[in-house]
Amino acid sequence: MIKLKDISVSFDGQLVLNHLNFTMNNGEFVYLVGQTGAGKSSLLRLLYMDLKPDSGHVAMAEYDSESTENRDIPHLRRKLGVVFQDFKLLDDRDVYENVAFALYVTNARRSETKKLVLHALADVGLSHKRNQMPQELSGGEQQRVVIARAIVNAPSLLLADEPTGNLDPNSSSEIMELLRKINMRGTAILMATHNYELVRKYPARIVQLKDGKLLDVELKNQ
Repeated sequence: MIKLKDISVSFDGQLVLNHLNFTMNNGEFVYLVGQTGAGKSSLLRLLYMDLKPDSGHVAMAEYDSESTENRDIPHLRRKLGVVFQDFKLLDDRDVYENVAFALYVTNARRSETKKLVLHALADVGLSHKRNQMPQELSGGEQQRVVIARAIVNAPSLLLADEPTGNLDPNSSSEIMELLRKINMRGTAILMATHNYELVRKYPARIVQLKDGKLLDVELKNQ
C-alpha cells in the first residue's frame, strides 16, 4: 500500500528525513513514534502529497510522487482518511455537515451523502449528536467527528497524526478502541504518537523516526 524509497526532505537547509525507506501493507496497523520535531508530520504529509520530497520516491496505492499531477491529488486524498490532533472542524457547521463536507467535494448525490454520513456517525457513536455544533462537544466527541469524517469515504488507509494528543486518558482509550475496530474491518492505519502507554496497551507494529530514518523497533527498546 505504501512504499517510501530513499526519501530526503529538508526545511531551511535542515535535513529532516535522510534517505528514508518504509513499506506498509494493506490492512496493517503501524505506530509511528519519535521525538517532537523528528519529522513524523512531514512523513504523513508526504503520503497525502501535501509535501513533495527533495529526492526519492513516494508510492501510495496507484499514485506516486513522480507522476501524480496536482489535479490528481484530490483523487488520491479520497482514498485516504486523515485525523488531526487539533480536530480542524468547521465551527460554523453542525456535526452532520462537518462529516458531509468530505462528500460534498466529491459531488456525491444527496441521498447517498445522507446514508454514508449517518452510517459513519453511527460507527463512532455520535448519531444522537448530529445536529450539535462542534463547540458543544467534548474533546473526545470532537475527535470522533473527525474520525467519522475521515472514514465516510471508506478509505483504504487512515493517517492519524497524534489523534489522542489533546485528550484525557479515558477519551484517548475510547479513540484507540475505535481506531482498532476500524482497522479490524480492513482499513490500514498509520498513527503518529508519542504516547507509549497507549502503544503498550494496544500493541501493533512500531516504527521509530530517528535521525531522519525509520527503524522497526520493539517497545522494550524504547
